[in-house]
Order: sequence, then structure tokens, then C-alpha cells
Amino acid sequence: MIKKFIIAAAFTMATAFAANADDMVFTSWGGTTQDAQKEAWADPYTKASGVNVLQDGPTDYGKLKAMVDSGNVSWDVVDVEYDFAIAAAKAGLLEPIDFAIVDKTQIDPRFVTDHAVGSFYYSFVLGYNKDALKEEPKGWADLFDMTKFPGKRTFYKWSAPGVLEIALLADGVAPDKLYPLDLDRAFAKLDTIKKDIVWWGGGAESQQFLASGETPIGMFWNGRIFAIQQTGGNVGVVWNQNLTAADVLVVPKGVKNKEAAMKFLSIATSADGQAVLAAKSGYAPINVNAKSKMDASLVTSLPDAHSEGQINLDMGYWAAHRDEIAKRWYDWQAK
Repeated sequence: MIKKFIIAAAFTMATAFAANADDMVFTSWGGTTQDAQKEAWADPYTKASGVNVLQDGPTDYGKLKAMVDSGNVSWDVVDVEYDFAIAAAKAGLLEPIDFAIVDKTQIDPRFVTDHAVGSFYYSFVLGYNKDALKEEPKGWADLFDMTKFPGKRTFYKWSAPGVLEIALLADGVAPDKLYPLDLDRAFAKLDTIKKDIVWWGGGAESQQFLASGETPIGMFWNGRIFAIQQTGGNVGVVWNQNLTAADVLVVPKGVKNKEAAMKFLSIATSADGQAVLAAKSGYAPINVNAKSKMDASLVTSLPDAHSEGQINLDMGYWAAHRDEIAKRWYDWQAK
């Protein structure tokens, strides 16, 4: 089963028209993150190359697969989760990266494969609305404490690394004992608050839930909390046991603008491109030279500045088990 994403009606720019031969299409998750990617990567790429970069999103794995299967690929570069990239490469859905164009030596080796290069490095963190809660939460167990922290809570909707690990950590599982995931235990823990969960399917939606107070507490990509804080929102973040992972950039198999896509990746993974994105998004750069180009005050807000107690999500495990976990996940959600 390929994870499905609903295409937001307000953000279907590239699907509403056919790209010109000299255009390329970049697809990502929308909202403030894609705005930052446009400013950090797409605009400089267009200025340097003259190639117009059209924006589409949010990312939809089912749609990517359908494009490749039909031979009608309209997305040139796509921002995806790391575990999907591993599985998609194995399934033959991706073009190999041309490292004659993309400088592999500047990329943190954790975030580069034959078919993917890092987009950004992020953490799932516990976020909360300070105006809506009487006290500050301390860790994942507080997400499941309906007495101390009443109200709705929000979690990532899709079958992906994060939610099951949070449930197990909240239930007392030690970080070094998370994998292989005890699915029975994780779902049993989630059952205790299931009726109070509001699901978010994309980062922009998660920001709205938290900033409005509709869900005063929940799990979030750290950059989305950063974005709310940058606009004056009274929200807090708990870095305790933050769960780290990376998004990566891929080129779908059969893409018509392959060389343009690779040149786009070169700019996206460059020290300058990564430094600008990190400063604007709150996500950590995957280029090893990017931090030297950033203001020191911004570096302290990045996920890798909070490494104490940090837990790395196991992308290899998820890539190997994504289908079986997805089936159980969506069956459970539907009940």
C-alpha cells in the first residue's frame, strides 16, 4: 500500500496546467516550509538558469507512483520522507542522482543515497499552546495525560515514523528498545486517547490547530513551531526525546527535465541554499558547510542543537515494514 495524501484544492498550481518545455516542477509539502524552499532554492535557481520553477503540492506518494507507472511524469523534483525514498528506489520509481552535477562531498553522509539527497533535517517535538494550558508539559507521557492536560491533542495522520514511537516512549519503553516496534503495545496506548485525537495531514494544518488552540498540545515538526513563534504565536516546544529524521529530494523515474532537475538539486543541497532554508524554516541543514554561513543565534534553534536525549527514527526499519504497518494503521484509524 502506498501512502495517500489528499491534494489541497488551494494548492494545485502545477496540476492545473501543463508546464512549458523550459519549466520544471518542484513538489513539496506546502505552507511555510515550501515558501522557504522557494526562496532558498527555486528563486536562485531561476535567476542562475533562466528556468522557471513551478510549485506543486502537497506531496502525494500514490500520485508519484501513478505518474511513473503511466510514463507521464510531470513532477521533476519531489520532497519526500526518507523511508519512502528507500522503498521507492527499491521499487524502481526513482532516477539515480547524477553526482557529476550534485556535489556529494558537501552532504552529510546520513542524508544521501544513490537515489536521494537531503532536503532538511527535522525533529518531531512536543508543541503546546501556552495560552490554552495551565502548566507546561515535560515529555511525551503528557500527551496521554488527559487529567493534567485536558483537551484535544493532535498527531500526524499518515502511517509514518513518529506516532508509534511516541506512544511507546510515553508508555515507558526505553529509546534503545524501540525497534522492532511493539505494535500491540503502541496501539493499546493510542487507544487510551483515540477519541481526543485530531489528525493533521500536513504542516500548515498542524500550525493552524496549535496556533488557534483547537488542539492545545500535540506532536509537530519542529519547523512548524518555529514558524508560529516567528509570527508572535504564544507556543512552546519540548525538546525532550525529540525524534529526528530527514526529508530528502528525489527525481521520479522517467522525468522529462532530468538535467534541469539535477541542477536544481545542486543548488538545493549547496551550502548557501541550505543555510537560507535553515534560517527561514528552523530545520537543520544537510550540507556540512551551511552552518558557517548562518547567524549564530539561529543555529541554536535547530534540531541538532538539541542532541541530548535525541532519538533517531529508524528509516531502514520503516522502509522494510511500511506496508504491513500501513495496513494496520489505516484499519485502526477507521474503527
